[in-house]
Amino acid sequence: MEKKRKSLVPPEEVLVKILARLVSLRSIARVRSVCKEWKLIIDSDFFRDHYESLHSSPSSVSWSIMNNSNKTEIVGHHGCERWGLTGFLGSFITRSNPNETTAVRKTCVLSCTDGLVLLYTETMEGAPMYHVGNPLLRQWVLIPFPPHLTGYDVVRLQENRNCFHDNGLVTKMEKGIAVGYKVVWTLIWSRLSHSVPLNEILHWLATIDNSDADANYVISYDFYNVGDEASIIPFPDIQQYQGTRRFKRTITTSAGSVVYCNAFGDNNNVVERTVRVWRLVSTHEHPNSWQLLWQVMTSDKDGVEYFPMVMHPLNSHIMYCWSCNTNSLLLFNLRESKCSLHKEVKRTYKSMDGCIMRISDCKEYMDSISPKLVNNMYASNHHLFFSQFVLPRWFNPLPQLIS
Repeated sequence: MEKKRKSLVPPEEVLVKILARLVSLRSIARVRSVCKEWKLIIDSDFFRDHYESLHSSPSSVSWSIMNNSNKTEIVGHHGCERWGLTGFLGSFITRSNPNETTAVRKTCVLSCTDGLVLLYTETMEGAPMYHVGNPLLRQWVLIPFPPHLTGYDVVRLQENRNCFHDNGLVTKMEKGIAVGYKVVWTLIWSRLSHSVPLNEILHWLATIDNSDADANYVISYDFYNVGDEASIIPFPDIQQYQGTRRFKRTITTSAGSVVYCNAFGDNNNVVERTVRVWRLVSTHEHPNSWQLLWQVMTSDKDGVEYFPMVMHPLNSHIMYCWSCNTNSLLLFNLRESKCSLHKEVKRTYKSMDGCIMRISDCKEYMDSISPKLVNNMYASNHHLFFSQFVLPRWFNPLPQLIS
């Protein structure tokens, strides 16, 4: 009798040890698609814990700052060993075509959170489409238009995309994995703009006193613990520093918190200024909703005039500013009170956070927006808004869409 051949399939425990030794998540993502059994193993908590135990040493994290006005990457940080990417994230995202069978003439990144991206595309005929996806895993799903839109709204959307004042993306996370997401449409007549997602909550800039000059409140709403009302939070500088504020308000995220930063000319001093950064610590405890995180005295004696742009998404002591008179990006280390200038050239820099940094498409936008920020602060709205796309620590496969 012929002996039965021994199975060449390794035991599950051995397979876990072999696959977990792959350094980059991009390599693991490839083998994850080999078969159903391997996918189940890699998606298990046991495999993830074993992988983390083998690769627990800290490594640099790749991330990008995307301009929400012209939808381009202005700052790219590259150097993530965990994912094993060889290029900058911004170009990687904008090269994505969710509809591989449909040619597109325009691609815009509207929002980024927890490794997922809300993408706007236009076909060659001008038809608008919205997708949510994980660009690293090349998973995309087409988002249908809200059912309350009229035919006129769809035509107007196709003509100039001004039907919506904001398109927000919010996720539900469990054990560091996105298990759900929602796309939130804000109509043009709303006084809400520029949503910032964090921890299942969307935060909007808002003007609720019939003023078009500048945002004076943050409106927060939890989309996964739904209540009857949203939280209305005044900015922390409305009363004490209102008269000395130098630039318009905007919000961003840093180190797991919503933050607001600005520069103030205290005591009407033209040369001296104070940079203040607040962190939102509660949406329900006004007037103690904000915590002053940094207060740093600076000077214009060195001839560098700058305004705050966005905070570092991972390090709350690093702020990005734009220097108008030198046409350079300024990295401000608030902890050490040190600055470094980086001009927009066709090469990369080694930044103070250890990443390889590239600056692109920044000067043209800043030249157009800085007069509104510096010389005409109270006269018109500005759009100095950015999305931060940070590589997740794990796959974050796209959750199933639920109507």
